[in-house]
Amino acid sequence: MISEFHQLADKVTRLAGLADELRRENAELRLNVASLRAENAELAQRIDEAYRRVSALLAQIPADSGEKEETA
Repeated sequence: MISEFHQLADKVTRLAGLADELRRENAELRLNVASLRAENAELAQRIDEAYRRVSALLAQIPADSGEKEETA
């Protein structure tokens, strides 16, 4: 009977250790997600800026009238 209690106590101790380990891992993952979200937002902002700059440059290019000059 006493050995069963010792086995149960060991299992509870291991379970508590696993729970602590999972809490630490979860906290690390949350930090990682927050960092990746910030990086993603920065990259999205850079893409948006590049899109605006390219659009502004394209707007400065004269439109092609569709007619080609013939050289004789």
